[in-house]
Amino acid sequence: MAPKGLLERLAAGPVVVAEGYLFELERRGYLKAGPFVPEVVLDHPEALRELHREFLRAGSDVIVAFTYYGHRDKLRVIGRENDLEALNVNAVRIAKEVAAEGDALVAGNVCNTWVYDPNDKATWDVVREMYDEQIGWAAREGVDFIIAETIGHLGEAEIALEVIKKYNLPAVINLFAIDHQSLEGIDWIECVKKLEAKGADVVGLNCGRGPETMLPLLKEIRKAVKCHVSALPVPYNTTCDCISFLQLKNREGKSAFPLSLECQVLTRQDMGKFAKDAYDIGVNFIGICCGGAPYHVRHMAEALGRRPPASKYSADLSLHGNLGRKGVKKEHETKYDKLWRAAEE
Repeated sequence: MAPKGLLERLAAGPVVVAEGYLFELERRGYLKAGPFVPEVVLDHPEALRELHREFLRAGSDVIVAFTYYGHRDKLRVIGRENDLEALNVNAVRIAKEVAAEGDALVAGNVCNTWVYDPNDKATWDVVREMYDEQIGWAAREGVDFIIAETIGHLGEAEIALEVIKKYNLPAVINLFAIDHQSLEGIDWIECVKKLEAKGADVVGLNCGRGPETMLPLLKEIRKAVKCHVSALPVPYNTTCDCISFLQLKNREGKSAFPLSLECQVLTRQDMGKFAKDAYDIGVNFIGICCGGAPYHVRHMAEALGRRPPASKYSADLSLHGNLGRKGVKKEHETKYDKLWRAAEE
């Protein structure tokens, strides 16, 4: 029996999608913050392979080829434009290699280009060519579908969708909703309706918003479209006062984005709750974006009723030396116990 594709899996239940490669590989010392270009694909493929494997073990149903910001304009910024094809092709091959270790799909990936200008039609052709290069290589290497994400302009999202459909691949279009409208000033609900009408198989949101500020908009999206809906928030404490992680502050009151966001990281339990809440309202392409780590993904998968390989090592505090021990404790142990109980109250 042939393995199920994306749409078949979505029809059967939730699909867990781990992302967050840019931030996690930067934290591990394999990627430069600022340009955020995925040079790791060429310079340290073993590090990328390991992160893919960790996400797979944690429960991701999809291995996303790390070609985010792997487009011509970004590589030109760091003087590696000649490595464009090698980066894109090798990223897909690495993803396919790891996906084969489990029952995972492989997604090609494109994102916002920083080139698109809604008022300059010449840029539209440039963007189309950039997407055509990346998606063409991904299609040739045999990806299962394409994710176009972190796109703030409806027009740019429509170009990405057009190119994806050219290659007859399922299209997931994720918008970057850091404000109440697209960058052209179009309501997000109108955006997803237009994308669905033009053939998108999955529409939704990624990055920018954390669970608290993404879920309300997701509810509106779910009511507005009939196609599948996607949700990949960042694991940060965004609120009604700070809709996106771009607005969050660090402990000194300065901007936390992008290098001081650790003080705003949500717990695994927070992300597990989001996964369940999203699924309960009818969202079934569920994942995590910038800042996500394997332990978040594992908890999200478990919240959706899965038991991935990494669940073998899920927490069991009943076995903890102090917190889980029953019966009479020695005096020095009771001191620790009192501190813990005080924190629980």
